[in-house]
Order: sequence, then structure tokens, then C-alpha cells
Amino acid sequence: MDISEIRKHLPHRYPFLLVDRVLELNLGESIVACKNLTINEPFFNGHFPEQPVFPGVLLLEAMAQAAGILGFRSMNKTPADGSMYYFVGADDLRFKRPCVPGDQVMLRAKILSDRRGIWKFAVSSDVDGALCASATILCADR
Repeated sequence: MDISEIRKHLPHRYPFLLVDRVLELNLGESIVACKNLTINEPFFNGHFPEQPVFPGVLLLEAMAQAAGILGFRSMNKTPADGSMYYFVGADDLRFKRPCVPGDQVMLRAKILSDRRGIWKFAVSSDVDGALCASATILCADR
């Protein structure tokens, strides 16, 4: 999926759209997407000016957005249909490696369960095969 298709399946827009491309999508199962980090990103001006680091909370959001695409596509819904996908929780969140300008961050999500509109995903991110972060997240379809 390119950015035009991604924008159909996420309500987010610049500067908060954090998925640049979907590389693999297995409906009802998993997704692999990417976020290309450049020094031009607005958050790098303050986080941190001399040693820019992608904020961990935004890395978590990027992983959640990838999971959201997987959920929307698996349900065959879009925000235009009136469906909204809310990030409602995270467990076992761990940050292992900082992400910096120039990194291509791979965003991965797998569906663990779907019960009454509450989806549970295993998410992770990596750069060049080195784990950056992982978590179990919950999203609600409303």
C-alpha cells in the first residue's frame, strides 16, 4: 500500500500520520509497514536538538497505526464508513534501541484476538533487524 491507500484506512494526517508504506499485509493475520525518519520531522527540533531521537511515544503510536491498518483492512472498513479505531491500551512495552534520523523503521503487528470490537495485537519495530520496541496493544472499533 502506498501513502494514498494508507490515508484511506487511517484518519491521521500530517504531522501525525506515522506510516509511510505497507510492505506486507496478510488479512486477519499480520502486517509489515515502514516509517522513514528524516531530520525534517518536526519533533526532532526539540527531541533532542544535538542528538535527535524519535520519541518513544511516537514509535508506539506508529506501531499502533500499523495495527490499525491491519484491523481496518481485516474488517473491510474505513474511517469514511464511520468506523473509528481507538488505541486503548498497551502492556509489556519495552524500548530496546533508539530510532534516529536516517533510519527506516519497520513496523510489525500480528492479531492475537478480536472479541466484541476489542482487538489485541502483538506489535514490534526494528531497524536493520535490530529490535527497537515491542508491546501488546489493545484497539477498539467504535
